[in-house]
Amino acid sequence: MGKKSYAITGGLIALALAGAGAAPAFAGNTHQADQAGPGAKAKAVDFAGTVALSNCSGSVVRMPGSKPGDPALVLTNGHCIESGFPAAGEVIVDQPSTRTFKLLDAKANDVATLKASKVSYATMTDTDITIYQLTQTYDDITKKYGIKPLELADGHPVKGRAITVVSGYWKKTYSCNIDGFVYRMKEGEWTWKDSVRYTSACQTIGGTSGSPVIDHKTGKVAAINNTGNEDGERCTLNNPCEIDRKGNVTVRKGINYAQETYGIVPCVGKNSKIDLNRKGCKLPRPTAATR
Repeated sequence: MGKKSYAITGGLIALALAGAGAAPAFAGNTHQADQAGPGAKAKAVDFAGTVALSNCSGSVVRMPGSKPGDPALVLTNGHCIESGFPAAGEVIVDQPSTRTFKLLDAKANDVATLKASKVSYATMTDTDITIYQLTQTYDDITKKYGIKPLELADGHPVKGRAITVVSGYWKKTYSCNIDGFVYRMKEGEWTWKDSVRYTSACQTIGGTSGSPVIDHKTGKVAAINNTGNEDGERCTLNNPCEIDRKGNVTVRKGINYAQETYGIVPCVGKNSKIDLNRKGCKLPRPTAATR
């Protein structure tokens, strides 16, 4: 999360870059490699629908069941929220926000400034996500700017699948493959579940935090870029470590990671409302002390 503004790849520290790091793991490391293999051709991955924040990257996202008239949502990292990194165990819901986002077209041109009405959900516990609700609907954005939202996949990412990390902040892409999944990943006080590990080709940097990770085969968002081990240190800020089911710790210097996003889908109901009581929703819930 360091010089990577992805703080946790927006490195936590990089967040300071201009201002101010997943989805819960519901499965282990038993997912089979994609039949298409590393050479699978990208499905027209471009910048359309991505956004630039003051300190991170992000994207306008929809669920498989979202309606055109629903308020649009922007997804970025939990460590990218303007109020500062949520503490371990902290969950933020329905917090007013007027944050703005630069919307990009396919060629990475800024075509609009979008505005939030609230932080619908944010946490760095189990995952690393902030979901903003915008003042405009999906239909408003599509009709006015010709930009369609990116769709979150509703299934677990696949090992070996070709992916591209699309950074709206830097207007740059990084392509590689899903190398595998991490049972638990720890960075400083935060722990994430079932994280995505990239192959070494994805050398993401600060400011790429919150970038959507696009699956080449489906064209959908499979994960959200969030951190990397910069210095080879063990479980420290900007140096996440991997922990397996037996508690063994592995450090992979120079390797970067993302948090899965399919676990968000069951938690979004009508009118883009985050409903943590919906069937299948396993995102962390706020306690009375952390609302």
